[in-house]
Order: sequence, then structure tokens, then C-alpha cells
Amino acid sequence: MAGFESADHRNRHGHRVDLLAGVQHDRKAAEDYAGLPPLGIRCARDGIRWPLVDRGGSHDLSSWLPMVKAARQAGVQVIWTLCHYGWPDDLDVFSAAFVDRLAALARTAARVLTESSDEIPCFTPVNEISFLCWAACRDFMYPFATGRDQELKRQLVRATIAACDAILDVNPGARFLYPEPVVRVFPPRSRPDLAAEAESYNRAQYEAWDMIAGRLEPELGGAAKYLDIVGLNYYHANQWEHTLDRLRWEDEPRDPRWVPFHQIILEAAHRYERPVCVSETSHFGVGRGKWILEIAREVAEACRRGACVEGVCLYPILDRYDWENPNHWHNSGLWDVRDESGDLRRVLNAEYAAALQQSQQIVKEAGLG
Repeated sequence: MAGFESADHRNRHGHRVDLLAGVQHDRKAAEDYAGLPPLGIRCARDGIRWPLVDRGGSHDLSSWLPMVKAARQAGVQVIWTLCHYGWPDDLDVFSAAFVDRLAALARTAARVLTESSDEIPCFTPVNEISFLCWAACRDFMYPFATGRDQELKRQLVRATIAACDAILDVNPGARFLYPEPVVRVFPPRSRPDLAAEAESYNRAQYEAWDMIAGRLEPELGGAAKYLDIVGLNYYHANQWEHTLDRLRWEDEPRDPRWVPFHQIILEAAHRYERPVCVSETSHFGVGRGKWILEIAREVAEACRRGACVEGVCLYPILDRYDWENPNHWHNSGLWDVRDESGDLRRVLNAEYAAALQQSQQIVKEAGLG
């Protein structure tokens, strides 16, 4: 799978981020989608950009419809994200109107896709509820609502459920992907007194899924019928010591506390008895190839042990710049981006592409793909 970075929030400086426009995916969608099938990729995650299309509750889809057309022409199935950290400027995220407006967008998007194709539509109502609550309740992301983490999580779950209801009302066969970060947090060896705090992070990673499924705080409206594909977002920094630094995956030998990724996959798969996918993963620089090969081996092992893994998403598929500094590029895409007098040319990273091909063979032999 390919993931096009579609963050559209306000960063810590108050500036609206629009990564799809920033890497020119909005105007190069046909080229970007067409480049995927030759590399064995026929599914993508992409964004509708709620702050752009919602004009006071009415919808201007002129920025989105060409992307829909381009994906279909390329034969690429897209999982569309409705809220990727951002929302229209006139909305208070804690208001009832927030829930209603996301549901209205969901209904419009579902109607457009259903009336124009027989393909079953697939959506992510809110990307990374857990991370968004953490970031937006600190000085990292608007609305900087310090101390309101749980209140925001409940609100985002309400909005997710309302969006699902609106979509299912239009198309009862629609599918949903719920990406959330999966983590392992450990107390420092010198601070066993922090064990309970570290474990609270490990438990909290499941809260959004549990709420959507109605297992936790069922008064929010969650139910088993809503929880569909469980998306696992996993990067090299997702295992760390509480209050300190990450466990270094690049060390040989690794910290003995390091948990192999296949165990994390299996835990989620067994907990929910749903299909799972690796909804985001990547590394940067020269580590890209080594990382994706390790992910492939771990996914293959999870499949051999009984997990139903639907796919692995390279996120981002195009190199991206930093949310806080547009001059700092991460060197993390399957395609590098080269600025040629304002035109951002895509350059396939040969080493990463070769590792991807090996990775596809590894998971194919394990029954995925």
C-alpha cells in the first residue's frame, strides 16, 4: 500500500499545514497514482482535506474529485481519510457542530463514490485519534487544549461513529480503516517506580479502538459493528523508555526489552479478532531498505502464526517535509522529491525499491498479497 501524507492541521506556530499541496500531490495525482501499479502497489491511503472542502458546512469538492478520477484511471483503490488532524477554521472541535459537520462530509463523500462507481468505498473517519489527542492537548498542534486529552478522545470517537453511520446509510457495504500508533513503553532500569506510568501508555494505545467497538465507555455510541480493519502505525521510535529516549532498533544486539513487531501485530489481531493492516511504516535515509525488509519478515511471521494481515502501507510514499519546518525534508519516501524551478520531480529511490521488491516476495510467500 502507498500512503500519501495528508496532514492538514495547524502546527505549533499556528500555520495551516497542507502536505498534499506541499509535495504537489494535488496537481500530480495522476502521475503519482500511475506510478504505483508497476511496483505492485494497487491500494493507497489519501486525504480529502476537510479544512479545504468544507465551506461553512457546504462542500466544494473541486480539489478532491480530480484525485478520485486519477486513482480510478490508474486502477488504484484509495482509503480516504476525512479528518487528518485538521478541521475547518470556524469549528470548535469540542462542539456538537464538529460531530455534525464531519458526518455531513462523510455522507457527501460516500454519495459521490457510491454514485460514480460500483467499487466498495473505504474510509478513515479520523486519523490516529490517540496521537491527535496527545498532540492537540500539548503545545504541538492546534487547539493546544492542555489537560483535555480524554475529553478530546471521546469527542473524536463520537465524530467517528457519526461519520460511520452517515456512510453506512449511503452504502451499507462500506469499509473502515482505523489507524492508531502501536507502542511499547518501558520504565527506565533505574526507575522501577515508573512501571505503572509506563504501563498506562501501553494500555492507552487501545482506548480509541475499544471506544469505537463499544468495549469502553459505550455511552459514546460505539458497537462491535463499527470496528472493521485495525490499522497499526509503527515506526522506529515506537518503543521507548518512559520519560527518556527510544529503544534503538539499529543497535546490534538490541536492548533485550525490544518486542518483535510480529508480537505486537498478534496482540492486536487476537484482542479484536478483526483483520489488521500495517497502516503506516517507514524509515529515513539509508535505513529505509533495511527497515522495510524487517517489517516484511515480521508481518510474514505474524501471518504464519495466524494473524489476518490485509496489507502494509509505506508512509509516506513520497518524501515529505517537516510539519514545523518546510525546508527540512525527511528523506523517507519510496520516491525522493527534487525541486526543479518549483516543479517537484519524483525520483524513485533505487535501493528502497529493491528492498520493497524483496519484501513483497517475503510476504507473498507467507500468504499476503
